Parts: sequence; structure tokens; C-alpha cells
Amino acid sequence: MADDHPLGERGRALEDEYFRRMDRELLESARRTSALDDEGRELGALTGLQARDVEALQALGFTAETVALLPLVPLVQVAWADGGVSDDERAMIVQLARARAITDGSAADQQLAVWFRAPPSPDVSAAVSRLLGAMIGGPAIVLEGLTADGLVEYCERIAAASGGFLGLRRVGVDERALLTKIAHDLKGRTR
Repeated sequence: MADDHPLGERGRALEDEYFRRMDRELLESARRTSALDDEGRELGALTGLQARDVEALQALGFTAETVALLPLVPLVQVAWADGGVSDDERAMIVQLARARAITDGSAADQQLAVWFRAPPSPDVSAAVSRLLGAMIGGPAIVLEGLTADGLVEYCERIAAASGGFLGLRRVGVDERALLTKIAHDLKGRTR
């Protein structure tokens, strides 16, 4: 027997619309998950990190476009150790960024500019130190040509770039403590 009641048709129409909306939401969720999985695989290939560490990178906001910044984070930390990033420090970091194929105006370059205005959060700095330590000596494409010693040396150059009195380049106490920590984080995990 057919339902001749107008609310029956309206009810079925609302129910149909509800299920169409649910289908669209599920499809969109599947697309987002697939995109995250693709991004995760790409980050894994670039960093050589295991899935849980790749997820940590993603949680910190790193993408395939910004992951090239990982080796620059310790340099930015050192630049901020004395309370701000000097012009000399900025120039040295940008020079290394360009040498590492971070182009002007790219997503990575824009994030670097943000870090020149305000340092990376302590959570980002600590996690990146741990992740860099795990990547050193492995197949990380983003570290190609860099070693723990090389990164520490770059950090020391940054520390010396704006230190000192009357042009004498000295590394301050805060910078020296940070350099020691960075060296431990990077070298302490190498094989």
C-alpha cells in the first residue's frame, strides 16, 4: 500500500538528502586521508624516517614543501639564542637555504621568514633536534651533503656572526650552551 501522506514523501526526501550528505562527507574524508597518506609517504622518502616520526613531522606542520627547513632549525635556534636574529645571521641562514634549494617565495622560504620574526616553538625545536638526530647518517634526502659535524659547524658560524664586542667575534654563554645541546642531539645519536 502506497503512502499517500505528504509527510511520508518529505521524510523520505530528508532521509535521502541525509544519506547523500553522509556519502559526500565520507568521500571527502577518504580523500583527505589519502592525501595525508601520500604526503606521509613523500615525507618518509625525503627524510628516511619511520611512519611514527613522519606523523610527528606532519603534526608539527612540516610538509614535503617545507621539510627542507629541518637542518636550518638549529641554525635559527642559535640565531635567536641572544634574543634576536641579526642581519648577518639572517644573511648566512638565507645563503644556506638557497644553497639547499629553498627558493625565494617558496613555502619553505615563507616559513623561514616567519621564524626570523619569531623563533620556532620549543616543541618544534625539541622535536626537530630529535628527528635530525635520527636522520643523520641515514638515507635522508633533505640532509644530502650534511653531517652532524657540518651542521654543528654552521651553528657555530651563526653564533659567531653577531657576537662579540667592538667587532671581536665571541660566542655568548647562552649560545655556547645551546651549541653544546645541539651537538649532543645531533652527534649523540649517530652510529
